[in-house]
Amino acid sequence: MGETLAGRYELVDPLGEGGAGVVWRAWDHRTRRYVAAKVMRQSDAGSLLRFVREQAVRIEHPHVLTPLGWAGEDDRVLLTMPIVSGGSAATLVGDHGALPPVWVATLLDQLLAALEVIHAAGLVHRDVKPANLLLDATGGGLPRVRLADFGVAAAVDQPRLTHVAHAVGTLGYAAPEALTAGWDPDPRADLYGAGLTAVELLTARRPSDATDVAAELVRAEVPVDLARLLLDLTAADPKDRPDSAAAARAALASTGLVARADDDLGAHGVEVFDQLPPLPRGWGSGGPEPAGPHRTAPDATGQVPDAPAAGSPEADPGTDATRTEIGPATREEPRSTRGAGGAPAAVDPPAAPPRRPARPMPRLGLALVTLGTLMVVVAAVLLTR
Repeated sequence: MGETLAGRYELVDPLGEGGAGVVWRAWDHRTRRYVAAKVMRQSDAGSLLRFVREQAVRIEHPHVLTPLGWAGEDDRVLLTMPIVSGGSAATLVGDHGALPPVWVATLLDQLLAALEVIHAAGLVHRDVKPANLLLDATGGGLPRVRLADFGVAAAVDQPRLTHVAHAVGTLGYAAPEALTAGWDPDPRADLYGAGLTAVELLTARRPSDATDVAAELVRAEVPVDLARLLLDLTAADPKDRPDSAAAARAALASTGLVARADDDLGAHGVEVFDQLPPLPRGWGSGGPEPAGPHRTAPDATGQVPDAPAAGSPEADPGTDATRTEIGPATREEPRSTRGAGGAPAAVDPPAAPPRRPARPMPRLGLALVTLGTLMVVVAAVLLTR
């Protein structure tokens, strides 16, 4: 059995790792479905603040990936989300190289639609980049993207916790004004990140502070109308960018490049593959299979041990004694149950299998107290600013 957190989420196998923690495929025993569970790596104030921000986002939109829920046990907390199987836009570029303009325009349109509802809710994402654009595995059909990771999202009117210059988001995609002291969250910073994301998808070159966007677009032979919009989105002065995601989306629609159906994509050979690894032994599409010798849980490194080869001592200990698995313990049966002359031998009845000790009830108290303390500290800081 895999480790179960909060008495509900059984960790199956790791899907990815980031600075804040490890993302696992987990089985939700309450809803009986697989979910993605982001298990926090540490519980310092910064990590908890990211967690509080991310779990608080509840925006229902086809192109926004928001949490399903959260749970805590002892000193660990986790965030659950739907599983998105097609990898990220960064993965797509890694698989195919520079993407055709029609693909980029379609992905950008969906991203801008997501930003439109996020900004309408009074939030700024602040970390728009290809790695945070997750894709459903649609093959060569119309792509479907969802903007994820709201760990550094902030409300437009949220007071600053610090007044020093620092990087918010990811360098290379962060708007210039976001790196200056006294910057307040502004939706136009997300438009800058969206523009640079589109440039990277068109050129397969990650942007940097020295990136000449105009030169990159010329080199990639990007259609003029699309190139003009991307130059506006990535303008150094936020006043020179579109006023809103809706305005940028309208300008994008006028290029005629946004695909609305599979046939609009043309034959470019771009496909969004299923990036999820196969389920470990003992797990099926309907969840955990009946317990048995082939049910194997990942070890501390997330690896699943190989099954013993047929005929090996581990798989077939021989005739001297047959090892029968009974939970964590084993017992040995006698090599024969026949006495001298073939008469049945007296055999003590096998001992009853040891009962598995009951798992203690999940201790949510510590996690809740920690989160509550953090919120109180944050509120106190805000009141003293």
